[in-house]
Amino acid sequence: VIAYFCGCFNGAVIISKYILRDDVRRHGSGNAGLTNFYRTFGGPLTFVVILCDVLKAVIAVLIAAHIGGGFDPRMMPDMPLSTEMTVYYVVLFKYWAALFCLLGHMFPCMFHFKGGKGILSGGTIAIMIDWRIALVVWGGFLILAILTRYVSLGSVWAGASFPVATWFVYQDWIITLLGLLLGGLVVYMHRGNIHRLLTGTE
Repeated sequence: VIAYFCGCFNGAVIISKYILRDDVRRHGSGNAGLTNFYRTFGGPLTFVVILCDVLKAVIAVLIAAHIGGGFDPRMMPDMPLSTEMTVYYVVLFKYWAALFCLLGHMFPCMFHFKGGKGILSGGTIAIMIDWRIALVVWGGFLILAILTRYVSLGSVWAGASFPVATWFVYQDWIITLLGLLLGGLVVYMHRGNIHRLLTGTE
């Protein structure tokens, strides 16, 4: 619940609607994300949107890591936690919170469930979870975006590569399933971009 409502704090919508008095979702792609905000309004307020998308992911994952560090239902309350199990639950809780943070970003209940596509928040989540996953996700994103000039192509790579990188790092099917849901959400939100890329109209 905490992670979801962190995700609902959509900087692009809040700044455009309540500061600029012009909802970003009425312009361009109709998406309430960083790219559409920058293309529509530009200016220094873009950095505030970036800060919002980054901080909400950081807060959600940090809270989850703190809770996960002290949670192990398979042990009696008066027994000490094993280091290995503590690390596992920290990672598991990070993924769980990351999923709901992304859901809040994409489908915010206070903004008619119309949010962003989750790239910046998702990229922040990758960094917060593991640097190796972040390297795969961000590395591919930057290479594809720079070489092809299609941010959407890099975004699709980020979503598709996330569960693959998760498996190679953790090799745990529960964590990989959560990674698949996270990456799948990003790819799903870019389904229109994928269609336009395939038809050459992006």
